[in-house]
Amino acid sequence: MALSSMTGFARGHGTSGSYAWAWEIKSVNGKGLDLRLRLPPGWDAIEAPVRALAAEKFARGSLQANLTVDRIGATPSVRVNAAVLEAVLATMRELSGRIEAAPPSLDGLLALKGVMEIGDPDEQEAERRAAEEAATAGFAEALDALAAMRRHEGLALSRVLTARLAEIAVLAQRAEVAPGRRPEAIRKRLAEQVAALLEQADRFDASRLHQEAILIATKADVREELDRLAAHLEQARTLLAKGGPVGRRLDFLAQELNREANTLCAKANDVELTNIGLELKAAVEQFREQVQNVE
Repeated sequence: MALSSMTGFARGHGTSGSYAWAWEIKSVNGKGLDLRLRLPPGWDAIEAPVRALAAEKFARGSLQANLTVDRIGATPSVRVNAAVLEAVLATMRELSGRIEAAPPSLDGLLALKGVMEIGDPDEQEAERRAAEEAATAGFAEALDALAAMRRHEGLALSRVLTARLAEIAVLAQRAEVAPGRRPEAIRKRLAEQVAALLEQADRFDASRLHQEAILIATKADVREELDRLAAHLEQARTLLAKGGPVGRRLDFLAQELNREANTLCAKANDVELTNIGLELKAAVEQFREQVQNVE
C-alpha cells in the first residue's frame, strides 16, 4: 500500500433533474480525521452518509467539504401576499384624508417589503431524493480524486523520508566508528576521570566513590543508544515500505530517534561524537517535520 499525505484538493460536479450540484474538498494535516461540512439549507439528510464515506476512505486529516446546489430550468414562483397588501391599502385609506399625497402606483405597492413573495419552484419529493443520492455519489467520486492526490503527494514524501533515514543511518555509522568509541580511548577517559575522583577521595566515602565510578563507566559508551537507533531505523523503513495510514507510528519513532540523539549528545565525552550527535538531532528533526504530513 502506498504512503499518503494529508494535504490535497478535489472538485466534483454534476446534475440530477433540475438540480446542479458541485463539491469542493480541501484536506490539510490533522491529528485525527476531522470533516467540516458546509451544506445548503435543507440538505442535512446527506450529512450522515457523507461522513461515513469520508471515514471509510481516510484515517487522518482535517477535511473541509463545501456543497453548492442550484435549480436549473425551473421557473420560480411569484405570489402576492394578499393580507399584507390589504393592510397597506387600509392604512393608506385611513391616511388619505389627513395627508395630501399622490395616489400609490402599482409598482410602488409591489415594491413594499412583504407584499410580493418570490420562492423556489415546487419540489417533487422523488426528484429531491434522487438529487441527494447523486450528490452523495458525487462526493464519493471527489473523495477518490482527493485520495489519488494525497497518494501522489505521499510518493514524494516517501522519497524525502527515505533520504532522511539514510542520512540518520550514515551519522549513526559515523558514531559507531568514531575514534572516541575505541576501547583504548574509553579506558583513557575512565582512567582520567577516576583519577580526578581519587584526588578528592578525602571528600567522598568509599560508597560514594563506587557510585561515581559506576556512573562514569555507564556514560563512557553509547553502545545502547546506537543499538536502539538501528532498531528504530529498521522499524521506520518497514513502515515506509508497508505504506497506508502509518503517520502516528512514524511520529512515535521520530520521538524515539530524537530521544536517542539527545542521550548520545549528553553522554559524548568526545568532540567528534558531540558534533555527530548534533548533526543527528538536526536530521531527526527534519524527519519529524516531514512525518507530520503523513496520514
